[in-house]
Amino acid sequence: MTQVRTRFAPSPTGFIHLGNIRSALYPWAYARANSGVFILRIEDTDVERSSQAAVDVILESMHWLGLDYDEGPYFQMQRMDRYKQVLAQMVERGLAYPCYMQSDELDALRERQMAARQKPRYDGTWRPEPGKTLPPVPPGVQPVTRFRNPLDGSVAWDDKVKGRIEISNGELDDLVIARPDGTPTYNFCVVVDDIDMTITHVIRGDDHVNNTPRQINIIRALGVEPPVYAHLPTVLNEQGEKMSKRQGAKAVTQYRDEGFLADAVVNYLARLGWSHGDDEIFSREQFVQWFNLDHLGRSPGQFDEAKLRWVNAQHIKSTPDGELAPLVLQQFERLGIDVPKDLRLIEAIALFKDRCATTVEIAEWLLPYAIDTAPMAQDLAAHVTDSVKPAIETLCRALAQCEWTKPAIQQAIKAAVAAHGLKMPQLAMAVRVLVYGRAQTPSIDAVLQLFPRETVLARLQRF
Repeated sequence: MTQVRTRFAPSPTGFIHLGNIRSALYPWAYARANSGVFILRIEDTDVERSSQAAVDVILESMHWLGLDYDEGPYFQMQRMDRYKQVLAQMVERGLAYPCYMQSDELDALRERQMAARQKPRYDGTWRPEPGKTLPPVPPGVQPVTRFRNPLDGSVAWDDKVKGRIEISNGELDDLVIARPDGTPTYNFCVVVDDIDMTITHVIRGDDHVNNTPRQINIIRALGVEPPVYAHLPTVLNEQGEKMSKRQGAKAVTQYRDEGFLADAVVNYLARLGWSHGDDEIFSREQFVQWFNLDHLGRSPGQFDEAKLRWVNAQHIKSTPDGELAPLVLQQFERLGIDVPKDLRLIEAIALFKDRCATTVEIAEWLLPYAIDTAPMAQDLAAHVTDSVKPAIETLCRALAQCEWTKPAIQQAIKAAVAAHGLKMPQLAMAVRVLVYGRAQTPSIDAVLQLFPRETVLARLQRF
């Protein structure tokens, strides 16, 4: 059997968002599921809009999400000699020809066609045919090069998402494949790349469907069978519009900075256009094991950040605390906070992570262990009352002497509550506010045990 070879071919004309990166996820997964090859190709022929910064974000985003590629990155601008070589061969073989129709003539032709309620299209004025006399070559005009599209029949393919698609060749005019300066056009470069890189499966957004019949005809003219195509439905934003940076889409790397886990984002993106029964939460390994092209959805996927946060929370719960620790440290660094050496980070993550949807939230919960966070005045007034203060003094004496373990701390709190005729929440809330800075935390004995004894005593006594 032929080895599966897929590709991701982004244009570096702006930052890459989740809607873009999904077009990398599926071909990556299909290659991995079939022991194939995944290729990264940067389509940078739009020189004015392309930038190295955009390329860097593509590479950084793919690295973060673990979408490793086996070949590349290839850059189209570095392959210009190859494209021009194939162009020359096509002209020589009569598969393409120079066209001297200028833009004003083409505009006038289209106006006449629209006035006659015809589809605007190039009329083949410069297309060589047996017995046809071409117009005289206008002096000083550099021609474009057009592909000699078949006049009869149709072009068809069985799309793995959309099913059978068939287009009459009569609907397609002779496509410009090189500009007057000889620079090849997008559709031509894609064809040469896919042939040279022996791509077997093209998995891309359905905004390319209209390009596909033209590309198939060029591929076949060059004597090659086209790859399998799968055109993915659009990813919509939360307002139901196509996801784009103009509509507020965020760069993929922003989700990393906001504390999302790479495996959770992969999990969420996978479900935006593919399914495996009712499975919502799965690992990267399960995704690759299950993935095929038969379960790609036909309907647009709609992004929902609340759902992404829920998926991320599930992955945080199942991720070992030691793996979360360096990610939480990165969030402290982004906050500009030096983590004290005595912070029991892994134990603290274990205590708080079930309350959190992101590593940013974990870091925020752990802030009182890293810096002194002053209680809010209204919390002090509500919980550190005159009736509770004597119990706090009793507790301080007990905590100064007890073993620094959860059971011993819990026993000291219970003894202080009993000695002063209080209910447990009265003292526990006051202690939380004084030591931790918030009235709501996990079990107070577990919270205190993660602080150094000296810190707990100092914070209890200062008010």
